[in-house]
Amino acid sequence: ILFCTMNLASDKKSEFLYVGFNQDYGCFSCSTEQGFIVFDTYPLKERFRREFDSGGIGIVEILFRCNILALVGGGKNPKYAPNKVMIWDDYQNKCIAEIECRSEVRGVRLRRDRIVVVMDNQVFVYNFADLQPLRQIKTSHNPKGLCALSAGTSTVLACPSPEIGHVHVELCDSSKVVEIQAHNGPLSQICLSIDGKLLATASVKGTLIRVFETATGKKLFEFRRGANQTEIYSLSFSKSLKYLCCCSEKGTGHVFSLVDQPEAAEQKNRQSSLSFMRGVLPSYFSSEWS
Repeated sequence: ILFCTMNLASDKKSEFLYVGFNQDYGCFSCSTEQGFIVFDTYPLKERFRREFDSGGIGIVEILFRCNILALVGGGKNPKYAPNKVMIWDDYQNKCIAEIECRSEVRGVRLRRDRIVVVMDNQVFVYNFADLQPLRQIKTSHNPKGLCALSAGTSTVLACPSPEIGHVHVELCDSSKVVEIQAHNGPLSQICLSIDGKLLATASVKGTLIRVFETATGKKLFEFRRGANQTEIYSLSFSKSLKYLCCCSEKGTGHVFSLVDQPEAAEQKNRQSSLSFMRGVLPSYFSSEWS
């Protein structure tokens, strides 16, 4: 099974403003003009919902399967100010804390020891226990709120670098920073594997998907989604780390194999018929199909 997170605020046909999975993909949450809903992934069923009379929720992130969620107001009539992250305790059915920012919040990521808040040009990292700020990272213009946070034992954070097309990766446990030149143009999506060892990226062009090793910045895979430009809505690794999925505005999903040899012999992605000219033609012709 492959999973994704999508901000749907600009999609006029959708009843949801935001859809996102929790850290282990065991459930996912959806925000609406009236509140939020949480579903179990498998078997698919509604876990709980909260509806408010006073406004909508633009972003909802749940911490694993516990009672703690992060909410940001959104929609036509936001329940909370869009520059605030509200920490919601569903057992108490109320907000127990808040983080107020200087500008509109574009994204929130959670793990048990960290809260990451994304704004247009900055990322702030907070300690979950007392909400004290730990780190501030400058980014390029980031209206989509692109940011990824690992959920495993190792803490890895990835976000756009101030330089266009580059990704800033922090391996927090070793205080190591890796700058990865992922694309020539602006980033469209980024994604980390659960263990934080792999990073997937796509640019606004949407034709190539690249996978890097976070510890070294080495490019491991390059996949071709298609020949025509499109917007990539989401990227996601499977829990087994054998596959990578991308979804686009074309209404299609592409699944790429990350399996190494010899297992890849039977599952290998198709390559361009011009891949034999690798190193002569642009890298596009040596990338792999889904």
